[in-house]
Amino acid sequence: MPLPPADPSKPDVLRGIVERVTFHNEESGYCILKVTPDKKRDVVTVIGKAPRVVTGERVQAIGRWEQDAVHGKQFRTESLQLSPPDSAEGMERYLGSGLIEGIGPAYAKRLIDKFGAKVFDIIENESARLETVEGIGKKRRTEIRESWVKQKTLHAIMVYLHQHGIGTARALRIYKTYGEDALEILRANPYRLAADIRGIGFRTADDIAIKMGIAADSAERVQAGLMHSLEEASGVGHCCLPRAKLIEHATKLLNVSADRVVAELDVLISRGDAPALEGEREACLVQHEDFVFLPWLRAAEQSIARSLKSLLNAPPSYPDIDSAKAIPWAEQQTGKTLADSQRRCVEAALKNRVLIITGGPGVGKTTILNTLLTILKAKEVRLSLAAPTGRAAKRMSESTGLTAMTLHRLLEYQGEGQWGRHRGKPLVGDLFVIDECSMIDAPLMSQFLAALPLGAHLLLVGDADQLPSVGPGMVLGDLIASGTVPCVRLTEIFRQAADSRIILSAHDINAGRIPDLKPHRDSDFFFLEHPEPEAIAHTIVDLVRTRLPAKYGFNAAADIQVLTPMNRNSLGTHALNHALQSALNPPNETKLELDRFGITFRVGDKIIQTANNYDKEVFNGDIGFINAIEPDPLKLRVRFDANRVVEYEPGELDELQLAYALTIHKSQGSEFPCVVIPVSTQHFVLLERSLIYTAVTRARKLVILVGDPKALALAVRKQETRKRYTRLREALAGS
Repeated sequence: MPLPPADPSKPDVLRGIVERVTFHNEESGYCILKVTPDKKRDVVTVIGKAPRVVTGERVQAIGRWEQDAVHGKQFRTESLQLSPPDSAEGMERYLGSGLIEGIGPAYAKRLIDKFGAKVFDIIENESARLETVEGIGKKRRTEIRESWVKQKTLHAIMVYLHQHGIGTARALRIYKTYGEDALEILRANPYRLAADIRGIGFRTADDIAIKMGIAADSAERVQAGLMHSLEEASGVGHCCLPRAKLIEHATKLLNVSADRVVAELDVLISRGDAPALEGEREACLVQHEDFVFLPWLRAAEQSIARSLKSLLNAPPSYPDIDSAKAIPWAEQQTGKTLADSQRRCVEAALKNRVLIITGGPGVGKTTILNTLLTILKAKEVRLSLAAPTGRAAKRMSESTGLTAMTLHRLLEYQGEGQWGRHRGKPLVGDLFVIDECSMIDAPLMSQFLAALPLGAHLLLVGDADQLPSVGPGMVLGDLIASGTVPCVRLTEIFRQAADSRIILSAHDINAGRIPDLKPHRDSDFFFLEHPEPEAIAHTIVDLVRTRLPAKYGFNAAADIQVLTPMNRNSLGTHALNHALQSALNPPNETKLELDRFGITFRVGDKIIQTANNYDKEVFNGDIGFINAIEPDPLKLRVRFDANRVVEYEPGELDELQLAYALTIHKSQGSEFPCVVIPVSTQHFVLLERSLIYTAVTRARKLVILVGDPKALALAVRKQETRKRYTRLREALAGS
C-alpha cells in the first residue's frame, strides 16, 4: 500500500483506539503501539512517548508517516495524547486490561453490558450501583472505586511530570509520598520534590519551577537553593558550612546577586531562632558563630555532646573486678594471652564509663574485646553488641560468639524518622559495645546515645584512620580529637598478623609509606602495573572472570569484590559494573532482564541495596543476587542470604545497583575474600591515603592493586581526608 501523500509543511494527525501495547519503557516513556485508526480496520504501528498507555484508550497522534526498511509503514509522533475510551468496545478493553483492581475481562464485559457508556461515571460517582452487577459485593465495589480514583490521580500526575522529564517510576514514588494531593502540592511548591523524593534533585525541581513561571530571584527559589546547598554539603559529609562559603555556593547555583541570597538566608535563620509551632514544617536554618546548619544536624551534634558529657561525669558501676586475677582467668577461657598493651586496654575498659579503642588491622582489637566480654559475662553484666551495618554486625557475632545487631535494629527503627528506642523509652543493658564506629554519622550517634539507659557503660571500637562515615559528620575522629573521651590507640602488630602482606601494606600506607610492590611467592598482596585506564579495566575483567577463579578457586561474583574510588569515568562503578556484568552474566534468550533507572538487571546479577528500607528489612550496603524476575505482574526477587528473599516492584528498583564493582565508601564495614582495586590518575581528585587504606583493609585473603604506581604514590602522600565542616569537637570541649 503506498504511503498517503503528505504536505511537508503540515504534520499528519492520526486518531484511533490502542489495540495493543507492543513496548513501553516506563522511565523514558518510549512506546510502540498497535492502533486501529477511526473508521478503518487495518491496525497501524505508532511510535512515540507517553507516561503510561492502556489497551482500549483513545489516541490522538501528531507526526509523520514513514517507511521503515524492516518494520514497514509506521507513524512516528511528535505529540501523543491519550484519553479514556468513548466506545463500548474500547471501554471494555480498558477496564479488562488489569489497570483497575477488582476488574478483569469477565467483569469488564458485565459492567459494559449493564451500564454501557455511563460506566466510568458510575464507578466514580455512583459506585453503590456496581453491586447490582453479578459477583460484585461491597468489598469488590470499594476496591474498584478506590483503584479507579487512584489511577485517575496517578494518570494526571504522570502526564504532568512526564512533560517535565520525570519518568513513570518516579511518578509512582511521588504519588506514594503525596497521595491525591500530589498535583496541588507540586503546583504550589515544586521545590518540595527535591526535599521529599529520592532520586529527584534540586535542578529537576528548579527546571519545573522555572517552566511554571516562578521568578529566578523569588524568595521560594532562593530559599530552596540555600537549603539545597546545605543538603548537598551534608551529602558529602559536612554538618555545616561557613556562612561565607554557603553564600558563595548558593549565589553560583542560583545565578542571582549575593545580596538577594543574604536577605533570604537571614529570613531562614530568623525562622530557626524562633520556636516552631506544632506541626510547622517551614524551611529554616540555624547559625552558630560563623557556621550555618540544617537544624537537625545542629541538634544532632549538641545532643551527642550532652549525652557524652553526662556519661563521662559518672564513674563506672561494674561489680567489683580484680583485673590482676580476672585477666589471667579470661586468658585461660579464651586461649589467648594478652600483650602488655592489650592488658592495659582491658584494664582501661574496666575503669572507665566510656572508652574508645582504635587501631588498624592486626593490632588485636578482637582479642581485647573477647577478653573483656568474657570477664563481664562472668560477672553477669548485661551486654549489648551492635554495628552500623548488617555485614559488620554479622562479623562481630562471628568473632565474639555473641549476638550482635545493626544499630537501627537495636534502636527499633520504624521508618520515617520514628524510633522505638529513645530518651523516653531507653535501651536495656549495662555495657553497649559498638564496632566499626568510623562509619557512624552524627544523626545516628545522636539517636543511639539518647537511647542509652541511666547507668550504661559504652565501648566504641573502630579504626579512626579509615574513611569517615558516608553520612554527615566525622564522629569518631571528632571524639578522639576533642581529648575529652578516654581513648586507647593500638599500634603494635602481632606475630600472626605480621605474616600478612595485606596488613603490613595497610600499615605502610597509613604511615605514608609506599608498600613493597615487588611480587612475592605465596603473597596475599600484589600490584599489577598498567598505566593506561583501558588496560586497567581489561586486566580487572580478566582477573575476575578467569585468572583468580582458576588460581585460587574463588567464585567470581560471590568471592571477588572490585572496589573503586568513584562512580564516573571508565574506571568508575558504572563502567566497571557494565563490563563485569557482560563478562560474568551476559544476556541470553532464556534469561529475563529488566531495565530501570539506566541499569539492566538480569537473573543472577550481584546487586547492592543503596538505601535503608525498614519495611523490607534490607539496609544500605546489603549485597545479594537476583534469583527471579517475574513478568506479570512485573517483580524482581533478590536473595540476600540463605533464608532471606526480598521482592521489589519496578518503582522500587532505584534502591538497587549492580555490585560487581562498588565504591570504596560503600564497602565500609564489609570484608571480602578477595579485593581488586584500580589505582589511576583518572581518580586524582579523590585519591588520598584513607581511601586506599580502607580499600586494602576490606580483604581477608587477597588484595590486587591494578594501575599506575604514580597514582598510588599520590594517594599515599595525600593525607587530607577531605575536610569536613563539623563543630562536634568544639561542642565536646566546651563547658
